[in-house]
Amino acid sequence: MSLDKVLSISGKPGLYKLIAQTRGGFVAESLLDNKRISVSVQNNVSVLSEIAIYTLTEEIPLKQVFESIKKKENGKEASIKPKDGKDKLEEYFFDVLPDYDEDRVYASDIKKVIQWYNLLQKHNMLDALDTKDEPAETKDEEE
Repeated sequence: MSLDKVLSISGKPGLYKLIAQTRGGFVAESLLDNKRISVSVQNNVSVLSEIAIYTLTEEIPLKQVFESIKKKENGKEASIKPKDGKDKLEEYFFDVLPDYDEDRVYASDIKKVIQWYNLLQKHNMLDALDTKDEPAETKDEEE
């Protein structure tokens, strides 16, 4: 499953998997407890594939940040706890993303990224990150 189907819903803990669309919103399943909820279009919902982290030069897609954490941790859960102190979180994030903008990326953002990474890792959803989203042009090249 790609990050296009993984959601963060404001006011609700954890991440959600998009199950189906309804007339007034959609149905999502929690990755924490597998409970399904109905979400209206009035809720503030973010699709993980649309989220980016500020750096000093550009915005880096969350997918690339997850890939960096996965590479650093060898595919295992993050070695830092989301509840660790601000300094420890920032030090860890500098290892993952050396040029992140510390004025615009807060400790709470880092905490959320680590929580999300751990949740995706627990559900074996990080394997989808390895596949590049490049269009298949092999047919044209073979002809």
